[in-house]
Amino acid sequence: MATTEAIVLLSLVFFSSLQITHASKKTVPLARKEDIPYIKCQVCEKLAAQLYQQVQKKENQIFPKKVSEFQIIEIAENICNLKKEEGDWIFRIDIVEKGDALELVEQDAEGECNSECKTIERACQEVLGYSDTDVAEFLFKKKPQMDSLVNLLCKDVTGACSAKPLPVPKERAPGESFQPKSSKEAEMEKILRSMQGMPGAPNMKMYSKEDLLNNNFEDEEADDEDDEENSFPSNLGKILKDQQSQKTDWKQTILKGFRENISSVRKHVKKTSRILQNWWKGKTTISKSSKAKRPEL
Repeated sequence: MATTEAIVLLSLVFFSSLQITHASKKTVPLARKEDIPYIKCQVCEKLAAQLYQQVQKKENQIFPKKVSEFQIIEIAENICNLKKEEGDWIFRIDIVEKGDALELVEQDAEGECNSECKTIERACQEVLGYSDTDVAEFLFKKKPQMDSLVNLLCKDVTGACSAKPLPVPKERAPGESFQPKSSKEAEMEKILRSMQGMPGAPNMKMYSKEDLLNNNFEDEEADDEDDEENSFPSNLGKILKDQQSQKTDWKQTILKGFRENISSVRKHVKKTSRILQNWWKGKTTISKSSKAKRPEL
């Protein structure tokens, strides 16, 4: 039985690591690390401002309750991550060449994430480093004003603004121009990001915007259902059942749970696709079973 149990556990690991969707093939932009020293202080100042503003926003959302230290730590941990909502501010920043210096200019809308976007994210991560919990504790206990937080983070803790940056080399290649996204595109990307990490699909990759709008995943879904009938975990379950093992109940329950979670994920993706299609075309996403008749006057 020890061998059989080991096979079951290995099969579960294999099953949970399967990719149930496909990712769109895009060239991933890389950060320009050589630019970080020239923008580090400005990134730190904007980072401190974002920390202050996002904590204030959280307080307004849960008032009259008090923001917990854990909630502030969560903001600090995610604020330099483009995959998290707290890091959305990075999409609005453009790196502009100004003489022999680089200047961070905030835009009115979010832009496409290119190498400049990645560079700001990397600079933010380098500035904050392992100080996120210390800064969060300072915010929770001292409740400082924004100027005090900037001084603490950018001078005392990180030293990001302790010295004036050197002139930018003349041979430096200019960065990409800022390309704003439409409000619909920005909102759709937030919806797609929210689908990551759903229960039952720990390694699920993102569907592309085009896939969701065009239902490109439906054929793949049918293929996946066929594969499930002949999949290794399913066959293993039949083998264990044929052997009439007394310890198969919990194993079958786990396998069933995996299948049900995957089915739930597919239904969620399909439902989200329909909502996005209707929303993108300007139609309402809420269907009414019956319409109330207007009384005649």
